[in-house]
Amino acid sequence: MSIDTARLEPWLAANVPGFAGPVSIEPFGGGQSNPTFRLTARSREYVLRRKPMGRLLPGAHAVDREFRVQRALSGSGVPVARMHALCEDDAVIGSAFYVMDYVEGRVPFDPRLPDLRSDERRSIYTSMNETIARLHRLDPAALGLADFGRPGNYLARQISRWTKQYRASETEPIAAMDALIEWLPRHIPALDETRIVHGDYRIDNVILHKTDPGVAAVIDWELATLGDPLVDFACHVMVWRFAPDLFRGLAGSDFAALGIPIEAEYVADYCARTGRAVPAEWDYYIAFSMFRMAAISQGIMKRALNGTAASGDAAYWGSRARPIAEQGWALAKRLG
Repeated sequence: MSIDTARLEPWLAANVPGFAGPVSIEPFGGGQSNPTFRLTARSREYVLRRKPMGRLLPGAHAVDREFRVQRALSGSGVPVARMHALCEDDAVIGSAFYVMDYVEGRVPFDPRLPDLRSDERRSIYTSMNETIARLHRLDPAALGLADFGRPGNYLARQISRWTKQYRASETEPIAAMDALIEWLPRHIPALDETRIVHGDYRIDNVILHKTDPGVAAVIDWELATLGDPLVDFACHVMVWRFAPDLFRGLAGSDFAALGIPIEAEYVADYCARTGRAVPAEWDYYIAFSMFRMAAISQGIMKRALNGTAASGDAAYWGSRARPIAEQGWALAKRLG
């Protein structure tokens, strides 16, 4: 995953306005997908995000799409880092990458936010809710993103996509995944709105302001596309259903003491901000989200076994595929 600064610096000088070297490079930890690096130069600090090396699943690790959507969102009210340049020439550092501003702030990994006061937690969750609601109110065409994805049939296409991704990275049979693959297409809700969706909106994919309890920037837009905002929001909310030892979840928390809204309140606030009723099919969206998360975890496991994972704890997170799938299937069975 190392980067040759002798090859990178000339590209930065030619493509990033105001860049002044030399540059030092430090990898960020914690990510499981596209390797991300902090660049420190005389001009300022930047972030470089690249595709992993090696053989990749089709359509995965689309840094070009990440770059495009974040650049389009500049000035939209959805906080994103300033984009500088995209490089699709593998000859520079071995894979495609882009460079953006480094945003000062805090990236929490525990959704319970144990080091903060209850009022700060409440403000952060309010800001996160406002941010995703704002994203889902945007008109894709007005931002030049009318062709960023296909309108309609989003859930059917997502089920097909993640089934293929799961099968391509399958390392052992998981009966719950097989059951969800059969059940989900037969129970798709009729609701089907098209908006810009982040695809992986969660607390460790936002940067909080250094001092204020609010979102300074939304990061990790690899899965962004045009799609159903309810699917996007459910993928964010499923953390309320996970136990802390399963996938950094909130289930079983003392929400009143923490100052974090319960799931029903959080969902109702989002629906009020986006002008919709809470859907009767809400648990279907959660079951789908668990299926998708299990497929993503399986991909992490495959990369861990292939030696192309972006993080040293990839095997641990990959092992979450089975219990997440089993929880998703248990929910689906209750829905009938």
